[in-house]
Amino acid sequence: MASKRTKIAMTPEEIEAYLFEQKVLNVATIGPSGHPHVVAMWYEVIDGNITFWTFGKSQKILNLRRDPKMTGLIESGDTYDELRGVELVGSGRIVEAFDDILAIGKAVGLKYNGTAAISDAALPFLEAQAHKRLGVVFEVERIVSWDHTKLAGAY
Repeated sequence: MASKRTKIAMTPEEIEAYLFEQKVLNVATIGPSGHPHVVAMWYEVIDGNITFWTFGKSQKILNLRRDPKMTGLIESGDTYDELRGVELVGSGRIVEAFDDILAIGKAVGLKYNGTAAISDAALPFLEAQAHKRLGVVFEVERIVSWDHTKLAGAY
């Protein structure tokens, strides 16, 4: 008999679809005191990798420069039988090339704000932001997922 843990795990295809439809990635890096530093980030999947941009002077970047370990959590559901989520464990690779940072900003802007966010009119804003930001590519080593809707009410 399969364990409940096995029954609720998402398939790779379900994980891919879930990452596409969700909006917020909670990112945990290791702060200077050794405690987790957790923040919510908008993200996009680019070339199969969860990717986001953040201010170059942010605590996330300082933490990743010191120790690249990173954990992410994307979750949803309001009741136990609706809970779904993905925990991602790995490291954050900092992206410092301007063109790559701008591309990340455009991809994130498109996901959250539609085509207006990447229009010719928006380009000066995106470029100004890209000069202050860095990109982060989440290099995932391990994924844990759960989808309680697969339990069909049986716990």
